[in-house]
Amino acid sequence: MIFELTDEHKLMRQMVRDFSEAELAPSAGERDENERFDRELMYDKLGELGLTGIVFPEEYGGAGADYISYAIAVEELSRVCASNGVILSAHLSLGAKPLFMFGTEEHKQRYLIPLAEGRTLGAFGLTESGAGSDAGGTRTTAVRDGDTWILNGSKNFITNGGDAETYIVLARSDKTAEKHRGISAYIVEKETPGFSFGKKERKMGIRSSPTMELVFDNCRIPATNLLGEEGQGFKIAMKTLDGGRIGIAAQALGIAQGAFEAATNYAKERKQFDQTITNFQGVLFKLADMATEIEAARLLVYQAAWRASNGLAYGQQAAMAKMFAS
Repeated sequence: MIFELTDEHKLMRQMVRDFSEAELAPSAGERDENERFDRELMYDKLGELGLTGIVFPEEYGGAGADYISYAIAVEELSRVCASNGVILSAHLSLGAKPLFMFGTEEHKQRYLIPLAEGRTLGAFGLTESGAGSDAGGTRTTAVRDGDTWILNGSKNFITNGGDAETYIVLARSDKTAEKHRGISAYIVEKETPGFSFGKKERKMGIRSSPTMELVFDNCRIPATNLLGEEGQGFKIAMKTLDGGRIGIAAQALGIAQGAFEAATNYAKERKQFDQTITNFQGVLFKLADMATEIEAARLLVYQAAWRASNGLAYGQQAAMAKMFAS
């Protein structure tokens, strides 16, 4: 496949790079060290740039761009601040995309448009102590009670947890069904009674991106907040994770690009034996290997994004890109 970025893609890269270097870079180290999520800087301004709904149609508050533009945006943010890359990726791929794919028109008007415009932040509640990508292992329960659903259980390691206003939550709605068929997806608002936040994870890196436990204690939501059809949760989770892998692969790509540039700049400055270490073949071998692997990862990421943009199956390509890039 011959691949060339369009002028729009190149403009997107330059716009996000300029923003990242001017706005994010100066405080990235401090925010990471202090586990500080600066919402105005790290999210609100992304909305002003049109990034928070970049792939959605304009009628739903988006920019109508393709997934290559999205991957480029996440890559460029992550090149400077890995936390910012995953905040956008989790918001768009995991928090907002399920609403676009499976939501009713009412869901899109009430939840998707504010998410796409950057007025609210999204998150995705799937992972539990015994269930992650294996959505069939979900233990959180949902019981129908008249015109409401009652949720009980907890979710772990949720990106944007505690700060997001809108959560897509997977729960077991039919205990008698096969484990992959008895799961449904629900929309839960932050201020819903019975919904609270537990442990905040202390991470080794990406620390200015909040990662929290979600707790549901007789959390009652309207029956209309069922996303898709009852029992469709496993399908929703799998479709959502496919898109999420493009974002995480792009994040890993951006981190690698930033690390490569830092290593190259250091090698040009560091002197040994009255010369910079870029004159040492052993150092150049390492830099050459890094550059080659980064470019290979970039092609995998962009191929998955291109397939997603053109309506082609991309699950396998997204998984390969995420595996290699990370």
